Amino acid sequence: MSDKYLKMILNSRVYDVAHETRLDYAQTLSTRLGNAVWLKREDLQPVFSFKLRGAYNKIANLDAAACEQGIITASAGNHAQGVALAAKHRGIKALIVMPRTTPGIKVRSVRALGGKPLLHGDTYDEAFEHAHKLAEERGLVFIHPYDDPEVIAGQGTVAMELLQQQRDPIHAVFVPVGGGGLIAGMAAYIKALRPDIRVIGVEPDDAPCMYEALKRKRRVILDQVGIFADGVAVRQAGKEPYRLARKFVDEMMLVSTDEICAATKDIFDDTRAMVEPAGALAVAAVKKYVEREGCSDKCLIAINSGANINFDRLRYVAERAEIGERREALLAVTIPEQPGSFLKFCRTLGKRGITEFNYRYADAGEAQVFAGVQLSGGDEERQELLDTLHEQGYSVIDMTDNEMAKTHVRFMVGGHATGIKDEVLYRFEFPERPGALLKFLSSMGKRWNISLFHYRNHGAAYGRVLVGVQVPPVDRKGFRASLDDLGYTWFEELDNPAYTLFLG
Repeated sequence: MSDKYLKMILNSRVYDVAHETRLDYAQTLSTRLGNAVWLKREDLQPVFSFKLRGAYNKIANLDAAACEQGIITASAGNHAQGVALAAKHRGIKALIVMPRTTPGIKVRSVRALGGKPLLHGDTYDEAFEHAHKLAEERGLVFIHPYDDPEVIAGQGTVAMELLQQQRDPIHAVFVPVGGGGLIAGMAAYIKALRPDIRVIGVEPDDAPCMYEALKRKRRVILDQVGIFADGVAVRQAGKEPYRLARKFVDEMMLVSTDEICAATKDIFDDTRAMVEPAGALAVAAVKKYVEREGCSDKCLIAINSGANINFDRLRYVAERAEIGERREALLAVTIPEQPGSFLKFCRTLGKRGITEFNYRYADAGEAQVFAGVQLSGGDEERQELLDTLHEQGYSVIDMTDNEMAKTHVRFMVGGHATGIKDEVLYRFEFPERPGALLKFLSSMGKRWNISLFHYRNHGAAYGRVLVGVQVPPVDRKGFRASLDDLGYTWFEELDNPAYTLFLG
């Protein structure tokens, strides 16, 4: 099997449009980790992503009849731009079906590259189904983003380049995984020539389609996927990528949103380049791998797969990077409501920097403080700080890994509300597009009173809302049924300590 792909990769026609990208040494990260970390800079491609390779290789191998009829694909970003540029270079008409939630910058980019964008549906799955329907109706060739041998072979040229560029022994190559096309092609090539090199796939912990497939030894369809790393937000791994991954991939690793944000900052510190969340997956895994294995003086290569990030999202990345690097602790602390309490608390923190301090009077006895504290010693220092606060008699809860606290509560601490009866609390995610918030509020209906509301635009494809609603106990079963009818992802948060301490 690997010999077949080896030949296809060596004969791939990607270099009509794609570039051989640099393999850059990450000096700062290497020094910190005690290993030689190298970055394969696929973010430097003409469309700022590796996706151009596979798209062009597939399109360049179409026969004349298919080229005359035209091509179609479905994508929310990188593959769409790769297909558009590849089709333009070959003089072929390209219809690109994109979800209505696709950021305008990517839609405009597809149009500028010569493709014809068609917005349909709120999710990739809806766009994908519509594209297949149009392909059948119009006789167009569908260009799959990952589940196609020629696409896989095109992506495999990334491995061909890095083995030529790095002649020293390589311990492991870390590859971001969505549908699996990139890791399938790279793993097939690497294992054919250098079977001693470990090939490690990386997914977000809220979109682990290949991880679960290899674990269960069958492809699975995830009920839902996280959307922060939208470039790899795939519910099911491709059939052919899964087949190749079972044979050639050594391990799958999962990383959190905060770890992705921290890795984004690491890449920026070494290259002054800002990658998209999916592009930072590999570096996040490198750091986790070194900590887990305790290895040193190894050559570790991370694939920077793309840089198509919305400018609006940089604020969110910056906010979460310090937590992901364990350089910030978020704490909920109870202090006496009396003169001098703030001063005593700050002295207990020592000379550590305070990143935020939220407080509002609640009652005459105790005050609840939401504090962000800078750390230099990671989790060990955080535990020392918690121990010190406990020893000084403070009641403290660590909120560093509390998603509701990080996304909502830290921006809305305002004290407890009085006179609010039967309040329930939910977090929602809904497709982000003009009018989406109004539609969400309208769909909530007028039967129940909204008692708390927080929405913050992160520049992502999905909006996040925290909602408090007054629902009598007798109506709660019906209320939850109405939430299911909305079709939005929701989480009940009534027992979350961030709510009970600061908002409930």
